[in-house]
Amino acid sequence: MAEDDDDARIRVLQSLRGKICEAKNLGPVSGPNRQRDLCTFCTISLDQEEVFRTRVFDKSLSPFYGEDFFFEIPRPFQYLSFYIYAKGSFQRDLPVGKVSIRKEELCQHSGKEHWFSLQPVDPNSEVQGKVHLEMWQSELITDNVCQQLLVRIIECQGLPLISGQNCDPYATISLVGPARSDQKKTKVKKKTSDPHFGETFSFEVTRSSSYSKKSNFQVEEEDIEKLEIKVDLWNNGNLAQDVFLGETRVSLKILRNDQTHKAWYLLQPKGNGNKHKPDDLGSLRLKVNYIEDTVLPSSCYKPLCNLLLKSPDVKPISASAAHILGDVCRERYEAVLPLVRLLLHHNRLVPFVTAVAGLELENTQEANTIFRGNSLATRCIDDMMKIVGKSYLMVTLKPVLDEIFDSNKACEIDPIKLKETDNVDVNKENLQNYVHKVFSSITQSSASCHPLMCDVFRSLRHMASKRFPADPHVQYSAVSSFVFLRFFAVAVLSPHSFQLRPHHPDPEISRTLTLISKTIQTLGSWGSLSKNKLFLDEISSNVNKESSGIEDALILKEGEVQKRAQGRKRIGKRNFKKRWLRVTNRELSYHKHRGLYPGTEPL
Repeated sequence: MAEDDDDARIRVLQSLRGKICEAKNLGPVSGPNRQRDLCTFCTISLDQEEVFRTRVFDKSLSPFYGEDFFFEIPRPFQYLSFYIYAKGSFQRDLPVGKVSIRKEELCQHSGKEHWFSLQPVDPNSEVQGKVHLEMWQSELITDNVCQQLLVRIIECQGLPLISGQNCDPYATISLVGPARSDQKKTKVKKKTSDPHFGETFSFEVTRSSSYSKKSNFQVEEEDIEKLEIKVDLWNNGNLAQDVFLGETRVSLKILRNDQTHKAWYLLQPKGNGNKHKPDDLGSLRLKVNYIEDTVLPSSCYKPLCNLLLKSPDVKPISASAAHILGDVCRERYEAVLPLVRLLLHHNRLVPFVTAVAGLELENTQEANTIFRGNSLATRCIDDMMKIVGKSYLMVTLKPVLDEIFDSNKACEIDPIKLKETDNVDVNKENLQNYVHKVFSSITQSSASCHPLMCDVFRSLRHMASKRFPADPHVQYSAVSSFVFLRFFAVAVLSPHSFQLRPHHPDPEISRTLTLISKTIQTLGSWGSLSKNKLFLDEISSNVNKESSGIEDALILKEGEVQKRAQGRKRIGKRNFKKRWLRVTNRELSYHKHRGLYPGTEPL
């Protein structure tokens, strides 16, 4: 019994990482939209559930989206689909085309960029879910003896939502062949995507010995294997037209060796997706990386966890389990992030980072190249800053980034890229104002820096000055190479990656952020600046704060969710309210607005 319990606790974690790169030569859309006025956006759907959406790209038939995505997949799915829509001004958005990839085919495209041809979006092809059937033959004894086929439709799972709500499904069961088509229908099930029918239907499949030409049954006994059962799922539209949900076909050859056949069948598009050659709708460049991880019960990992947690004490550190794990993994981020989370949870990250950073410093010959590579030490510190520094970024950068996005002033200073209407002096002044605001916000933010980051920076500063005692500036460059170059500059360049903005910026704002980010990197590398020295002194010393390890709550994930009112049976728009969900290492809580954390009650 214990073994069964352990097997039940084995989980499969699915995740998807990738990038929606660009579309090319988008084709016509139905409706009044003119080609040259086509404004498009791209969505990602798991089966029929939308999970990601890009910003709207204005008036281009070859839009460059350039948006990265990552999300965990909490349920089984059949298709990963990318839809391109034309934004409608006074009407619903119109589909341009789609790319659908079966789950089984994702491994063929994993990790590489591919161009995919867009396919038409046809309601009869937008199917998902599966149906559970049971079939068997029996003798029917009345005045004569004949064979009959019994088909039991047990249940369906994973049917799509219709207009955002559970559907009202029913099924039609047909016995079809060269010269016959008998159809029967189940009862309608209300408001469910997982209907349980439990209905049995019978069909006569062989003629009796007293067969006469007056009988309506026209199929000879030897033709039985040419027959098939066809099951169609529909959503009952009441006064509107019924919506096709999918079909499956099962040949009676399946009963040749089995008296009873019982199995799950995936629903397929109408006619199994056979269509004429579509018009050229364009193509979409994607990078997709699908990952499946099998997770055993936590007790199975205790020996490995204990071994990894001893790593900071192993000398030399290169012989430790954590260091070896980081070296042998093909994709370093796959191992480093879980390792950082483990060491962070057990308050062992600072000694490990200190040890691996010390090893890297021993192999560094020039002070001006300190911590510039993509090593285990730099990767650990990068991931640590992303985990514990989200609130720090939110307080420091979000207000000024919101101002940049809202005002959207021209900042281009490259003569080659200037527009005819641009004034380079005005643009330069705009850029200087933006840089001043961002840089001032950073250098005045030391009080908000997370204590764990301060601990790491203090350790780096001490080791760097010890390794290069003749260079008075190396203690500052060791810290600035992380806090400016790998933290703030990256967040300015890609604010959507740090949840500072909901979507990737448009090309003009993206260019502005690039110029600001490069300037911040340059200013941050000048350790001789008095503002830099004061800021770096404060975040790498214990004057302002006492070391607290991970005593402060660490934000693991946060974002906007829809909260449904409890106790109400009717589902309507008024029953849902937007809330800001926040998951830390201590609690799960939600709030009316982002940032309203003090004084709120956890869930």
